[in-house]
Amino acid sequence: MSKKKPGTPSSTIALNKKAKHEYHIEERFEAGMVLLGWEVKSLRAGKAQITDAYVLLKDGEAFLLGGHFQPLTAASTHVIADPTRTRKLLLHAKELAKLIGETSQAGQTCVPLALYWKKNKVKCEIALVKGKKLFDKRATEKERDWNRQKQRILRDGNA
Repeated sequence: MSKKKPGTPSSTIALNKKAKHEYHIEERFEAGMVLLGWEVKSLRAGKAQITDAYVLLKDGEAFLLGGHFQPLTAASTHVIADPTRTRKLLLHAKELAKLIGETSQAGQTCVPLALYWKKNKVKCEIALVKGKKLFDKRATEKERDWNRQKQRILRDGNA
């Protein structure tokens, strides 16, 4: 097996850091995306944002809404580029059925967590999530601060 070269860029295109703060992540799925040529070029340049995006499940299909792929001026000269168009997500029928069944329950939704390259394909990691309450967010923040403080104490104690 060949090792990764040190100068090789990360396969991650865009992350939705806000989702981990706003939601409890229950289950993750990997979905393919139907993209146009200019969108792929834009993703190669790292011009994607999925912070406010969400997944819409309609008619037995999944769609990514609210994702913003900034068009490159050189790549999309002959096409009128719509950076916020609805993009279809490709999932297996069983995964779609599970997502549709779970999101029909109250309090559950589906959000994108990350866009990344897998070989030469763009994949979208989507998650089945449940919204956090304010006290949950505070507890998570308090736990993160405590873990950081523990690491400092251990590091200073060993030195």
